[in-house]
Amino acid sequence: MKHIAVLGTIVLGLAFTGPALVDAASARPETVPVERGELHETLVLDGVIEAVQQSTVSAQASGTVQLLPFDVDDSVVAGDLIVQLDGSEQRARVNQAQGGRDEAKAALDDATQQFSRIESVHERGLVSRQEFDQARNNLAGARARLERAEAALAEAREQLSYTRITAPYGGILTERHVEIGESVSPGQPLLSGLSLEQLRVVVDLPQRYADLARRDRQAKVTLADGRVLETGDMTFYPYANPATHTFRLRMRLSEPNGSLFPGMLVKVGVPVATRDALWIPASSLVRRSELRAVFVLDDEDRPRLRQVRIGAEQDGRLEILAGLSAGERVVIHPGELIGTDRLNISTGPASGASVDKEAGN
Repeated sequence: MKHIAVLGTIVLGLAFTGPALVDAASARPETVPVERGELHETLVLDGVIEAVQQSTVSAQASGTVQLLPFDVDDSVVAGDLIVQLDGSEQRARVNQAQGGRDEAKAALDDATQQFSRIESVHERGLVSRQEFDQARNNLAGARARLERAEAALAEAREQLSYTRITAPYGGILTERHVEIGESVSPGQPLLSGLSLEQLRVVVDLPQRYADLARRDRQAKVTLADGRVLETGDMTFYPYANPATHTFRLRMRLSEPNGSLFPGMLVKVGVPVATRDALWIPASSLVRRSELRAVFVLDDEDRPRLRQVRIGAEQDGRLEILAGLSAGERVVIHPGELIGTDRLNISTGPASGASVDKEAGN
């Protein structure tokens, strides 16, 4: 008996055509044609989540820090007391303004009564016109002094309210700039914080893609686990970073849902071009070491191994850059062939892949 061995080796960039692998009587594998369709090229960049509301609360009055109810990383709600200053000086000014207001009110009451008496007598012609005018002017002056005293009281109360600093919105405290017992002056930073209720994504676009992104206004934000985030309005900065020559894009997140935090890294996909491409199902690809190949049916419906070069992967499909033509039929599930009686394929690290056939006379 004579044995003949035939060996076929795949060479990079060339299609492999080996001997027939399946007997005509064997069952035909499930195949699909290679399809031509549009490929939307996407530029994937690293984006960062940041808080829409983040600020530093500063002192609006002088005083000594008496109370700091919250520490860094503590959660607060809008209106919570976060800093209490010593307000003894401001409280004294309120009391002083209160006394001035009471005095002005008493003077107004007296001027009102005096004017009423002179007015009734003036109507009967018993007082001169000069006395009547003087009483009327005294009344007007008393009213003005009361208004001034009330304004001074309101200002004193406002200054007293500045000793009680409350959270402008709900969130977490990120930094504390003062300690209990420190004296502060107007404008001095006290606490920094941010809100987790409103978040956004910022990403820097290369200059060459900025105009296209600004025109199409499309972007896809994904997390590391593949989850796609819903985004709202886009804002394009009207100037470039002079150091990196990139334009900043900002997108509001519609539903932060409590699992996102400022500083997290996300992937931002921005469509930059559209072109024709050849597509096959991702399940039809054979991966062996560095080998990327598919089984293609020949004219006699026999599967033959052919090396391909792949590109992008989208929605369970693979882009074919070289090795196939539109309309050719590829096996969907090549794993059903490998290791069965219909096919005997062995791959090695040196040759990439080989097919052996043994026949006897």
